[in-house]
Amino acid sequence: MSTRVPSVGGQLPMNSLLVLKCLLCDTGDALHSWKTQLVDPNDVLKTWDPTMFNPCSWFHVTCNRENSVIRVDLGNAGLSGLLVPGLGLLPNLLYLEVFANNLTGIIPKEIGNLTKLVSLDLQLNKLAGPIPSSLGNLG
Repeated sequence: MSTRVPSVGGQLPMNSLLVLKCLLCDTGDALHSWKTQLVDPNDVLKTWDPTMFNPCSWFHVTCNRENSVIRVDLGNAGLSGLLVPGLGLLPNLLYLEVFANNLTGIIPKEIGNLTKLVSLDLQLNKLAGPIPSSLGNLG
């Protein structure tokens, strides 16, 4: 017996909601795992709460109508720390703006998984190492 849940366009099977929730959880988990690698003296990430299953309500995160993260805007936010491989788990990300912070370490090769990315602004940080060849996958 299939359970159905009302939706705007009719009925959604319960398993569709679980898939949607899991996708949002994965996205939220990816962003929250990044937060754990950052020092945030200005508390700009205070709304990045892992208990909130939908990261679309977090400050500095923009989502599309399907509740998929399309933009992370953290330019000039006073952050220091690392970029993490988990950022490559944001399949619909269009903009990753992290300019003018104090980010260190390498650019993770997984950023190359963000094939919809339109803008990647990493300038004015202290990143080191080569630019990963996987960034050649970006449009």
